[in-house]
Amino acid sequence: MNEINKKITFIGLGNMGGPMAANLVRAGFTVVACDLSEAMLRRAVDHGCQRAASAHEAIEGADVVVSMLPNGEAVRSLYLGARGLLQVMGPETLLIECSTIAASDARQIVAAASQRDIAALDAPVSGGTAAAAAGTLSFMCGGEAEALERARPVLAAMGANIFHAGPAGSGQVAKICNNMLLAIHMIGTAEALQMGVDNGLDPKVLSEIMCASSGGNWSLEKYNPYPGVMENVPASHDYEGGFSVALMLKDLGLAMDTAAGSASSTPLGALAKNLYQLHGGDPGNRQLDFSSIQNLFRRPAGN
Repeated sequence: MNEINKKITFIGLGNMGGPMAANLVRAGFTVVACDLSEAMLRRAVDHGCQRAASAHEAIEGADVVVSMLPNGEAVRSLYLGARGLLQVMGPETLLIECSTIAASDARQIVAAASQRDIAALDAPVSGGTAAAAAGTLSFMCGGEAEALERARPVLAAMGANIFHAGPAGSGQVAKICNNMLLAIHMIGTAEALQMGVDNGLDPKVLSEIMCASSGGNWSLEKYNPYPGVMENVPASHDYEGGFSVALMLKDLGLAMDTAAGSASSTPLGALAKNLYQLHGGDPGNRQLDFSSIQNLFRRPAGN
């Protein structure tokens, strides 16, 4: 079958999954979309996806199944057990699991798929909502090289960088390492910007200085946490949208579990988790974008 004629089922249409599914449509694939949210389903249909009433309906006749879900529990529930999708997926189906979950969960999914002769990859992503919309995500893939080659045309429609991290679960390990570092440099960026503002500097000017100096990093250059410095990032829109504090806390929890399993020393990762836990202690902050950690360092007006 010509790659572009493949039918793709996309399950999970949130801030990341929705734009990813839309990019598959733009690339010419037939995309059947499924999500528990009616609003997200409508948005997907507006972008050219076909809607399905359930995941089981969505995978009928699918050549490729892509899922982007919030946590490991949701992924296990979707694929495993007597009613799991792996019980009804055909052996020629390719499964691409893009959620960020524990490496052990990814290995379990891939192993269960293999028992039914279904090729599967764990392929978590990096780049944020802007890259999801632009189709420039980075995919960190774990699994067999043959499965990755089958997946490559699909992944290329959604991303600019495709990495083979190693066997099943390796993509998740790479993603967890990446997001731990992301949390650390976002906190450091917010802290440095606030110190500059507290001493009378314009945060935009300070950002330009640090971007051209040794303190430059992705959070500063692409996702600036200080309001008004950069357009089209959550910080300039009351920290709405993007990657939530709750999801960052989930990923940092995975990082600490991974570190414990390998006896790795991650003191800065542990500190980052504690600071996000402190910030997320206010329920109103948990659904804000993770760059809202800036507010942990900002002084109340008049101080």
